[in-house]
Amino acid sequence: MSEAELVLRSTRVITPDGTRPAAVAVADGRITAVLPYDADVPSGARLEDLGDHVLLPGLVDTHVHVNDPGRTHWEGFWTATRAAAAGGITTLVDMPLNSLPPTTTVDHLRTKREVAADKAHIDVGFWGGALPDNVKDLRPLHDAGVFGFKAFLSPSGVDEFPHLDQDGLSRSLAEIAGFGGLLIVHAEDPHHLEAAPQQGGPKYADFLASRPRDAEDTAIAALIAQARRLDARVHVLHLSSSDALPLIAEAKRDGVRITVETCPHYLTLTAEEVPDGASEFKCCPPIRESANQDLLWQALADGTIDCVVTDHSPSTADLKTDDFATAWGGISGLQLSLAAVWTEARERGHGLEDVVRWMSSRTAELVGLDDRKGAIEAGRDADFAVLAPDETFTVDPAALHHRNRVTAYAGKTLYGVVKSTWLRGQRIVVDGEFTAPKGQLLTRTP
Repeated sequence: MSEAELVLRSTRVITPDGTRPAAVAVADGRITAVLPYDADVPSGARLEDLGDHVLLPGLVDTHVHVNDPGRTHWEGFWTATRAAAAGGITTLVDMPLNSLPPTTTVDHLRTKREVAADKAHIDVGFWGGALPDNVKDLRPLHDAGVFGFKAFLSPSGVDEFPHLDQDGLSRSLAEIAGFGGLLIVHAEDPHHLEAAPQQGGPKYADFLASRPRDAEDTAIAALIAQARRLDARVHVLHLSSSDALPLIAEAKRDGVRITVETCPHYLTLTAEEVPDGASEFKCCPPIRESANQDLLWQALADGTIDCVVTDHSPSTADLKTDDFATAWGGISGLQLSLAAVWTEARERGHGLEDVVRWMSSRTAELVGLDDRKGAIEAGRDADFAVLAPDETFTVDPAALHHRNRVTAYAGKTLYGVVKSTWLRGQRIVVDGEFTAPKGQLLTRTP
């Protein structure tokens, strides 16, 4: 056997070559070899026999609002990373807004890193923000190691993070393309949103009508046009409108450098089931109808949608009022994302290998961490989740590690129990018990 301090053995190890019985050797926090199941364990190495539990690479969630510093009563690095670890996520990338200050200058990035340094139970990276007035800050942020830049094409919901109009998008995207960066975009067109009926109140149907699909479709079409013109790399955040899929598929065929994500709540929850007044289901863009959901799953299967991320966007419970117009728009999903997606995926004939591809391998690739994260193979970080895929649990908000235990999944029975989570060869959570924080702060690989 290759050099090893630790060997994890399972009858079901998900590797890039498929699922098979294997023994995974670990030394100095890295995977040194993936060997036959019955390979001899070297003297001095510790064996962890996982039986029939599935060993999969730790998930990489590239869309998380930690809100720290500034709004830590909504969430924070300590609670967010604990919830993530409990759900099998070993790496997250923090969004630049909802914290104060937002991550829009190098000084603000430094502040964010200082706050996160001793609180991270998992590895954490950072997105920068693209605002109308910070084009000059984009290259310095890139050089400081952010993984890319987030922009809104419609109001973000917080005053300190204004959206880009089309001229602003063009300026920011030209700057980012000039140094080979990535722009990630909340794509809803503000004019279509303004033209939609805005009734307010508790009826989910009224809220859904206020965020029409054509707002997404129009914004995505404009983004594709800009990316095509500038040969820029762009990523569509939290796609909910299936109507945009043909535009995206065509752009990909034409060689436009575009990738797309969707979220567990769009894949597992439907507009038809949202009770009136239940703003724990509110997010922007919104959860849409079941027929729309079917098309999102088809797009995941054929590769039009690349990956699945949480868009974990929590708030305090008092902001989740029964008026959909004024309630905070965001769904908390870090701890439950793997189980939620796996529960629906298995019903639709997908395997855990598909879930790993969508939630680990492709997300690692998106942010350039695929030399370290996202797969069980020699040379990668020894980041793992140990899953009992056929065990179920019923979601009890009191059992969540999020700071505010508001969840759209309350009472749902889900498949997939995370038995333990490992970061660089160290078990960081087992059966709900955590070690001290062991996460590292990540920077983009030059």
